[in-house]
Amino acid sequence: MMLVNLYNAKGEMYASALAKSVDCTYSHVVKILQEMQKSGLVNFEKTGRLKLLALTKLGAEVAESIEKVRQIL
Repeated sequence: MMLVNLYNAKGEMYASALAKSVDCTYSHVVKILQEMQKSGLVNFEKTGRLKLLALTKLGAEVAESIEKVRQIL
């Protein structure tokens, strides 16, 4: 759901806002995001204490596919 939430944000989003939108702790979201970054799905840059997130092209494609499956179900 994190990928879909980022996709629906239509741009960049802070990790703290993403954590609230998926009802998870910030630290849990950051751990998952680090794995997603290793997989090439998201990029994030740290600005002070905040992490600004953006989907990669691959991440957007995966999020789109997830959203299509979700709509079918």
